[in-house]
Amino acid sequence: MKGEYSLHIGSPLIILTSRFFQGGFMSYGAKIALVVVGVLVVIVIAVGGWFVGQYNSLVNMDEKVKAQWAQVENQLKRRYDLIPNLVETVKGYAAHEKQLFENIAQARTQYFQAQSPKDKIAASNALEGTLSRLLLLREAYPQLKANESFLKLQDSLEGTENRIAVERKRYNEAAQELNTYRRQFPGSLIASIANIPEAAYYEVPKQEREAPKVDFK
Repeated sequence: MKGEYSLHIGSPLIILTSRFFQGGFMSYGAKIALVVVGVLVVIVIAVGGWFVGQYNSLVNMDEKVKAQWAQVENQLKRRYDLIPNLVETVKGYAAHEKQLFENIAQARTQYFQAQSPKDKIAASNALEGTLSRLLLLREAYPQLKANESFLKLQDSLEGTENRIAVERKRYNEAAQELNTYRRQFPGSLIASIANIPEAAYYEVPKQEREAPKVDFK
């Protein structure tokens, strides 16, 4: 009796399952539609995962650029912190170089007022020539060469300039990686959607590269 009862209960379930797969409860068109929907869902999930991966890569590049720029700024700040004392020391021997001192003060102010890396780079480059001319005054004033404060400031500035060059190179490498990705597909599309701008290169102007370098020694 128990076996017959189980058979009676199970028979409708078997019949329902059989009819489902045989099309008893779903038309052929509906089955095709269901398959298509399933495929589309899989595609959407795959594309979404790929997009998230690309977006995360772009964000990581952007964060690397920002981190490297912060290192550049640290060294630039060291340079600008040294300049006032350096100028005051030189003034003791070359007080008549007023225009040069004013140009340096303006370039320093321009840097601290700048907001974006691009503007800060422009301000930094504007200072390069005037700072070189300031240091060249040591050749015109032998007493300046013997000034202990000047020599210490000069050594500190030399070390800072070397560190700026190192951090500038690292920053430009990070900027190049980001900018190259942005120019390629899908980087250009993702950057537009994520509103991640192109990174400004920290390049020394041609005239400054060709200008005579100051010998600190």
